[in-house]
This record gives sequence, C-alpha cells and structure tokens, in this order.
Amino acid sequence: MPLLTSYDPINRAPLGDVPITEPADMPAVIISAKKAQKLWAALSLTQRQQKVVQAYEGLTSVEDQLALLISKEMGKDYRRASYEVGGTVQNADYFTQEIAQALQSESMGRNGEMQYRPLGVVAVISPWNYPLAMANNLLLPALVAGNSVVLKPSEETPLVTELFVKTLNQVLPKNVLQIAHGDAQTGKALVNADINMVAFTGSLATGKHIMASAASGLKRLVMELGGNDPLIVMAGADIDEAVQFAVASSFENTGQMCTSTERIYVDERVADEFEQKVVALARRYHAGPWDQKNVNIGPIVNPKQHAKVLSQLKDAQIKGATFLLGKYQYALPYIQPTVVTGISPDMLLEQDETFGPVVAISRFTELSEAIARANASPYGLGAVVFGGAGVKLVAEQMEAGMVAINQGAGGLGPWVGAKQSGFGFHGTAAGHRQFSQVRVISK
Repeated sequence: MPLLTSYDPINRAPLGDVPITEPADMPAVIISAKKAQKLWAALSLTQRQQKVVQAYEGLTSVEDQLALLISKEMGKDYRRASYEVGGTVQNADYFTQEIAQALQSESMGRNGEMQYRPLGVVAVISPWNYPLAMANNLLLPALVAGNSVVLKPSEETPLVTELFVKTLNQVLPKNVLQIAHGDAQTGKALVNADINMVAFTGSLATGKHIMASAASGLKRLVMELGGNDPLIVMAGADIDEAVQFAVASSFENTGQMCTSTERIYVDERVADEFEQKVVALARRYHAGPWDQKNVNIGPIVNPKQHAKVLSQLKDAQIKGATFLLGKYQYALPYIQPTVVTGISPDMLLEQDETFGPVVAISRFTELSEAIARANASPYGLGAVVFGGAGVKLVAEQMEAGMVAINQGAGGLGPWVGAKQSGFGFHGTAAGHRQFSQVRVISK
C-alpha cells in the first residue's frame, strides 16, 4: 500500500505516514459512503446532532495530541494550535445546535412546508493552514444535514486529520465519515466520483479546476478560494489601533491566513507616523521554531511556499520598493518579519496573495485612488478600513464579501467571499442550508 509521508517544515524530517487513497480505490470509497448515508439520513435531525456531539466529546482525550501535531506538521506555535483545537472541540455542541435549528422544516402556511433534506455524499477538501478548523467548518454542517462525508485533507497535514477522523469514528456510524489521503490526483478522483457536493477551501487555480470538473454532474459547490485583503488607513484613523491591526493581521499564523492583510494603502498625511510605528511593532516579532520562547512567527510550511514569498519580495526590490525592515532573501524555512513600502500596482506583492509575514505599504493622496487600487483584484474575501468621519462611506465601496470598519473582517456572519474569492459560503443559518437540498411539500 502506498504511503503519504508528513514532513517537519523546520528540517524536512519525516513525522509519520498514512495510507494513500489511490484513484482506483475511490469508487469503493464512494459506494460505502452511499450505503452509510442512507442509514444516517434515516435518523432524525436531533438524533444526528446528538450523535455528532457525542463523537466530538471523544476529542477531549486527544486535544493535546492534536495541537502538538498541528505544531509539528505546519509549524504553528503550540499556543495557537491549542486555540484551534480547543475551539473545534468546545464549540461543537453550540455549532451543531445552530446547524440543526437552521435545518428545521419551515411552515409555508396551511398548505405547505419547506424542508432541508440531505444531498447525499459530500466531499470536503481542506487546507493545511488551519487543518482542524477549516475541515470542521465544512464537515459539521454536512454531517448534521444527513450527508456522508469523504474528507480529503491537505497532504501537508495528514497526521492531525487522521487522528481527528479516527477519534470521531469511534462514535459515528461506519463510513459516514471517511478520509482520503493523497495529492492532487486523489483530490481529482474524489471530485470526479459519483458524489453530490464539493466543499473546498484552497487556491483559486484549484477551485477553477474543481468547478470545471463538477459541471458535468451539476454537483453543488461551496468554495473559499483565498484572498488578497486590502487595508485602507484614512487620515482620521486612530493610528495606534490601525498599526496594531496591520501588524497582527499581516503576521498572524506566519501570514499564512486567507484573511491576512496583504496590501495597505495609507493616506500620505499620516504615512510617516504609520510606517514608523509599524516598524517599531514589527521588530518585536521573531521567527523561529514553534517550541521556543519569544517566537511568534513559525516556519513557512514548505520550500515551495517559501520560494513564492521570496519571489514577491525580490520583485518588489527590483521595481523600486523600500525595505523598512527585513530584506528580500531569507534561508529556509523562515522569513523574518518584513516591512516594505512604496508598493506599486505592477508588483507581485500587490497583485498576488503572499501568504507570508510581510507588511506591504503604499501611500495615497486621493481616497478614490486607494479605493480603486483596493478593488483592482480578482479576489474579494475581506477588506478593512480604519478611519473617522466618512469611513462607512469608504467601506460601502469595498468589493469584498466581508468588510470591517476599525476592526478585523469576519466572525459576525457567514464566511463569504466576493468575486473570485468564493462560490457559495458557509456559516450562519444561510450557510448551513447550502449543505442540504431544499424540498417544498404542498398539501
């Protein structure tokens, strides 16, 4: 049986192996998922919700192991990894109740009822940067809705998802939740299989391939496809608060976060103060191994991603950007906190998602210019505006699914992207219902 090896991002040492689900194996996986789904859907909505909660209660015995595996596999410091695991485990009861409430049948007067029925088999394809949280946000509504799930985790973090699924399956009925390990070929086989829905979090390029493959079978899709989130800092902003957010958002999870601040447009009247304070705060961050004290930026997940970040920094240097902190070349596996100003529209730092610990700044004289540049991207996941008078008017003009004023985006509603950052969405009642088939009964 072929094996997938997980590697430590710090030294590329092997951490462990899991069996690969080869494309030839996928039909059997789906047949078993279909059989299990029929029995699972026959349970009441309340019974499924209670069974899922019981399964998640079993995760309390492996919380420390899960957090340690996240740290080892993708380099996240143990404190943040513990938060991810704790949130996944502790919120399951509330989350499943919210899902069950959203999926209750609705009366349509004396003559009708609207029901939310299972779709069938749902493929969940999850990323490595939040290996538990992102998988959890997609598979929970799918399961409670009465679907069976085949989870294809990132090949960067197979061990943590293997333990996650193995533990849940001590309670869940057999084959209601299965895991399919492997690379892009495994993912392609899963998308092309006889399934009913694909829920995906990952790159725009992969999302386009999934959408094309799913078209022939008209498979339902929920996809979050990354971002290139802008931040506008107006002249009337609280500069200290704007600086705190800009640095924290750019460096959180080593910048490997879909809603990281990727581009900052600051009014030239406050730009000097903003940049000086950004550099002062950024100097307090240090990159290194996740298990060392005073380290708050971990390794980049793999050499390919490390090279991508360096290519963007080098491109900025060649095109005239100024490095206020850091440089454009770092040895594997780290990128120290970097602050770059003078970013222009022709630079890769402005055009593409970076996914690294970089604060990229550009000055503007006219607010209309900043809004135009912020919106000049195929992405539209999150956007943030810091300002005083007129800030709401600016926020209304931002082309993103989640727009925030003087705070971070996301968390108050569904997780939704605009433009090419999303197709469908998840979270809140409206998002939960996307994992179901609406059926209208007329009496």
